Amino acid sequence: MVRMFDLDREEITTGSIPRVLAVLAAPLLVQNLVQVLQQVVDTLWLGRHSLEAVAAVGLTFPIIGLLAAVAVGTSVGTQVLVSQRVGADELGEGRRAAVNGTVVGFIAGLIVGIAVWFLAGRIVGLFGAEAVVTQYAAAYLATFAFAIPLMSASDTVEASFVGWGDTRAALYINVVAVATNLVLDPFLIFGWWLFPELGVPGAALATVIGYGVGFTFGLGMAIRGRDEFTLSRADADLTLEDCREIVDIGWPTAGQYLSSQSARVGMIWLVAIVGGAAGLAAYTIGARVAAIAFVPAIGLQQAAQSMVGQNLGAERPERARRTTWVGVVIASVGLTAVGAAQWAIPETLSVLFVPDASPAEVELAAEYLRILAYGYWAIGATYLLQAGFNGARRTRTSLVATLFQYWIVRLPVALAGAYLLGLGVVGIFWGVTISNIVAALGLGVYYWYETETGMNVRAVETASSEAAD
Repeated sequence: MVRMFDLDREEITTGSIPRVLAVLAAPLLVQNLVQVLQQVVDTLWLGRHSLEAVAAVGLTFPIIGLLAAVAVGTSVGTQVLVSQRVGADELGEGRRAAVNGTVVGFIAGLIVGIAVWFLAGRIVGLFGAEAVVTQYAAAYLATFAFAIPLMSASDTVEASFVGWGDTRAALYINVVAVATNLVLDPFLIFGWWLFPELGVPGAALATVIGYGVGFTFGLGMAIRGRDEFTLSRADADLTLEDCREIVDIGWPTAGQYLSSQSARVGMIWLVAIVGGAAGLAAYTIGARVAAIAFVPAIGLQQAAQSMVGQNLGAERPERARRTTWVGVVIASVGLTAVGAAQWAIPETLSVLFVPDASPAEVELAAEYLRILAYGYWAIGATYLLQAGFNGARRTRTSLVATLFQYWIVRLPVALAGAYLLGLGVVGIFWGVTISNIVAALGLGVYYWYETETGMNVRAVETASSEAAD
């Protein structure tokens, strides 16, 4: 009988590509939904504290989004390196890469965390918010600084499991971390039972403890062992070469993340100037809906990166190429269906997310949701094409594509639509969708060209030479 929800490591390089992608992606999809749940519940508890508390944490969201780049870089670098070594059946080297990646992640996060702790007040002061909101935000950010090294290390442990092909372990780590956070939230915010009443910093401290518990749980699973991924004292061999490879693969991904996040901040600023409160509300609604709609594509991208990396390590460049294109089709078709549903009921979605919105705000938000829906297929394709490049260690290509998408296409087209064409905030909305479509088409053509001229073959040679060394 075929096992529908279980996967042997060998199947990643020999089994049905759609099935393997689905089995690998399913736990990651749930993991991403759990993270969305965490943000919602955090906001609900803080809402019981005060409106200023919600505003303060909202003020730190874009900052924390930028800080997460350190975790993104080390986790992707580790995932790709582990997956290629496991695909080449170099299991000891794969475990060593996981250990080195975790150390790199913790040290990088520690450096960033110390800087944020010292500069928290100055950073939030740049936003010019009310005194109480600024005070709360500074306290939250200074406390969250202690979470950064734990977050980066925990995410890297998760990425090691994903690179190995064990996405369920990554889900377990995330669920433990989020559950700890959610349980501690009210106790630390309001001082329930024997806990101190910390207010807004209490929410940040719950996050710190959650990441710490998740990281400890993940290390415990790795040391106790899951199949062939069992860390021992022999694997704790810190090597400069492994660290260099992880940084070399991961830093463009960190830059890519910083680029997209900073461009989004610029788009918010532009929308606020052109569209006022109504335009900003519509843009926010679209961002919230899209964040949920893209969860399956993000999970599929993470699964595809591991699958591509393992197949290249196993010297199967053609299967790695087919994995990317199969993933592109699945993601594009799936998000096209989501976009069609969104296009059909945009008003309902707008009211669901902002019940108190005025009729004018609902109408504008509905128009943005329809415009977004036209480019959903392209977003799915882009995620999977980037996975194809990342799995082949071509993370710099993903970085360049993101810079082009956001800074060369999106912002200029949004400005042209708003002012030259006189479309106002609607022109900015079209800039988002047009940039998504241009990015997908450009990446698709470039991926086809690069694989036709031997990109995956060269990646196999690189992985093989390092395995021999």
